[in-house]
Amino acid sequence: MKQLITILFIGLISFSIQAQDKVAKIEFKSDTIDYGTIEKGADGVRVFEFTNTGDAPLIVSKVTSSCGCTVPKKPDAPIMPGETGEISVKYDTNRVMPIRKTITVMSNAETPTVALKIKGEVIDSSKTK
Repeated sequence: MKQLITILFIGLISFSIQAQDKVAKIEFKSDTIDYGTIEKGADGVRVFEFTNTGDAPLIVSKVTSSCGCTVPKKPDAPIMPGETGEISVKYDTNRVMPIRKTITVMSNAETPTVALKIKGEVIDSSKTK
């Protein structure tokens, strides 16, 4: 009986070690999006593209922004190994000011937290100085 329990215990440990070898890896095409100089009221939607370069499904659990003027949207379904995904970001271009915001991506990847940046400037050319 002790031998049977020992064999089962060793089997479970080796199975759990093998399961831990597979990890998801998130690799972004770029970690910064430059809006450049855009007009007030222009389209503020941009997309961060990424690939799961690991060997396990990638699950993006949460995407947050450093302020309420930027609304990120995460993928709903897991991203399988080798597949690509997108995180869309909508900036409120009715705010005339420089853009310097951080989007934080949390996932089950080998690097669980990634910081993405957006930058640029919103101008209102209808107003003269």
